[in-house]
Amino acid sequence: MSKYRTHTCADLRKGDVGETVRLSGWIHSVRDHGGVIFIDLRDHYGLTQIVVDPACDFYQELERWRVETVVCFEGKVIARTPETVNPKLRTGEIEVAAAAMEILGNAEQIPFQVAKEEQTPEAMRLKYRFLDLRREKLHKNIILRSDVIAAMRTHLWGKGFQEFQTPILTASSPEGARDYLVPSRLHPGKFYALPQAPQQFKQLLMVAGFDKYFQIAPCFRDEDARADRSPGEFYQLDMEMSFVTQDDIFTVIEDLFDDIFARFCNKKVDQAPFIRIPYLEAMKRFGTDKPDLRNPLEMIDVTEVFRGCGFQAFAGVVEKGGVVRAIKAPKVADKSRKFFDDMIKFAQSVGAKGMAYIIWTEEGEKSPIAKFLSPEALAQLKAGGGVENGDALFFLADKEKEVISIGGNVIPELGRQLELLDQDAFKFCWIVDFPMFEPDEETGKIGFSHNPFSMPQGGMDALLNKDPLDILAYQYDIVCNGVELSSGAIRNHRPDIMYKAFEIAGYGRSVVDEKFGGMINAFKLGAPPHGGIAPGVDRIVMLLADEPNIREVIAFPFNQQAQDLMMNAPAEAGIQQLRELHLQVVMPKKHNKNEKDV
Repeated sequence: MSKYRTHTCADLRKGDVGETVRLSGWIHSVRDHGGVIFIDLRDHYGLTQIVVDPACDFYQELERWRVETVVCFEGKVIARTPETVNPKLRTGEIEVAAAAMEILGNAEQIPFQVAKEEQTPEAMRLKYRFLDLRREKLHKNIILRSDVIAAMRTHLWGKGFQEFQTPILTASSPEGARDYLVPSRLHPGKFYALPQAPQQFKQLLMVAGFDKYFQIAPCFRDEDARADRSPGEFYQLDMEMSFVTQDDIFTVIEDLFDDIFARFCNKKVDQAPFIRIPYLEAMKRFGTDKPDLRNPLEMIDVTEVFRGCGFQAFAGVVEKGGVVRAIKAPKVADKSRKFFDDMIKFAQSVGAKGMAYIIWTEEGEKSPIAKFLSPEALAQLKAGGGVENGDALFFLADKEKEVISIGGNVIPELGRQLELLDQDAFKFCWIVDFPMFEPDEETGKIGFSHNPFSMPQGGMDALLNKDPLDILAYQYDIVCNGVELSSGAIRNHRPDIMYKAFEIAGYGRSVVDEKFGGMINAFKLGAPPHGGIAPGVDRIVMLLADEPNIREVIAFPFNQQAQDLMMNAPAEAGIQQLRELHLQVVMPKKHNKNEKDV
């Protein structure tokens, strides 16, 4: 018999009645039923009810116990009476009559309850994260994370992928976010950077002759927190493949997601192939490149209907080169005026000057603006919007960029208000055909739109002969329920095309050689066509666990200020450490409100 246990707290069943067993775990809860004490003993696997009779020689010690004390019990398995069977527990048909007990770890007063899922301030939860992780829901989330990662590995190994590790201490690279820098003791004044992603290394693995690579890669970015993004560090399923096209990568990911989502959720999951939506189309229809396709709402262009119309507020916008977009709200004719006023206020809160609407009913149109429109214009709007009686159209008018941004906020809010989202579904889409270049808003100069290392569609011919703003890239995102799970691209593996692309963006050959010398030199020695993608592990598990906040699927997350409240990080470094690193800390000067800026 093991010193601590013969079974876990989830093992025992009716067939074990009569056996003498030993169980160890945490005291989950204690109930006194007329002197007989019932204890729910909890371990990683589950719960078992322990019964302590007053005749036990350790009975009096129970007064000193607190919940979450770690205890070992030895006793006999007995069957529960039919009326006391607990069908919610896997061990609910039995209990253990304790004969001996040993305290393994005393617990002081706990700062919040583990047995109850009560509301606890997040700062408290993060400070005592080890205690928080004992809670059933969070504990299951972390187990789910482990199982999902294991399934990813098994799936990819079965598809011929091999797992390699890439460096953590590396050189700073302009990936788009701030680097975390690590000072070098051996090379004073120089710094390593923690990788924002293994981008260059995984491409170099392809140049080195490996064919299919993956790793569960830690990535480090000094950026602000969001509900779906953890500050500081996150993990991604980093992948790269040689001799592939965009379609090949889509097939691999769709096959992987079919496997993972079917295995770990009970919701309806889109079947492959997933819908593909060009980037510009997504922005015009949904106002975002991360559309939630559970929401049936989208924008339609009604600019021409309002050109020269009697509603001067919109006609004037169109005359100045602006656009008018409409969003259909189904079955809202019975909504109160407050609903429409609240939606207008919401639109204004996200940048709109205002938002108009028209409601179609059996009796005709109801709207503050309908009187300014001809019957022909109203009929055109109804037909173009697919409107039926009882529906309404909301209208946004402004410069196209502003309308897209505002509509991208109004659509999800309207979908939530009308409860249009299917909460029992996962809907995927690929966003494809990202622009290679875009103009700088302030200077008008051409710069890279997203990933500078993507292969331009059309290759060198496109770079030489097309307007840069018309060039598309072999770059793609995969989105699920409005959450971007990953970006990826077919890489630009040809030095001549890379030099030309950077030249268009205003960078000379010397800049490319200096900033990306390792990769460009490797490409000069024979590089295969290759591409990849890196789905976010944290976000995938967040979706599968049906959690709104990514911190609920990470064992030891930072708070929103990028602090580890449990380990007290970041913390000041000691003088000796700073001397060894040849560093001096210069704190930002505090601004005295009585001082005048010069």
